[in-house]
Order: sequence, then C-alpha cells, then structure tokens
Amino acid sequence: MKLLVVDDSSTMRRIIKNTFARLGHKDILEGADGIEGWNALDKNPDVDMLITDWNMPEMNGLELVKKVRADSRFTDLPIIMVTTEGGKTEVITALKAGVNNYIVKPFTPQVLKEKLGAVMGI
Repeated sequence: MKLLVVDDSSTMRRIIKNTFARLGHKDILEGADGIEGWNALDKNPDVDMLITDWNMPEMNGLELVKKVRADSRFTDLPIIMVTTEGGKTEVITALKAGVNNYIVKPFTPQVLKEKLGAVMGI
C-alpha cells in the first residue's frame, strides 16, 4: 500500500511514517504542505491513501482535500485528516469536504491503526 503523509511538522510526519512502517507499510511519500502534497499525489496517482494535517502554510489540508476531490482521478482515494482541530464544526466541515475519517492530535499509534483499518476495510 502506498501512502502519502502531508504535514508541516517533520516530527509529525516521522511519527505517522514510523507507525505505518510498524504496521508493514513501507511505501510512504510525504509533503510539508498542501502544495507539496498535491504535487506528490499528481506525480503518483497510484497512492492508496492520503493522510493530511489541516493547519499548514501555502495550502492547508482542507484546501488540499477539496482539490483532491475535484480531480476525477482521486474521487475514491481514502483520506484521513490528522489535526488539532477537534471541534464538532471542524469535523463536519472536513467530512463534507470529502475526508473519510478524522483523528485529533495527540493520538496513539493504536488510534491511527484503527482509523486505517476502518477506512481501508481491513
């Protein structure tokens, strides 16, 4: 499974990547903001899942999700948003934009594993 992790925090990207690596997923791309994330996805349309932060410079995660969902190549791409934005309004906004699942920071590796399983049906 090829994953794309987009977060402006290199520490958070490393945590997510390490968690997925422990779960056996080694093919992981990354981006430091929505623009880098979009460029990585555009060059690698075979990505199986996008994990994105909300609050990032240049292009935030919500804008990235909307751009991804507007592209017919990615209408079915599973997207998990991982963010500090935990309010009900934010969750609803993200889900309406096309996010499949939502994780509030801080989180445990177990939560990430469960959300991955729920989104991927495993």
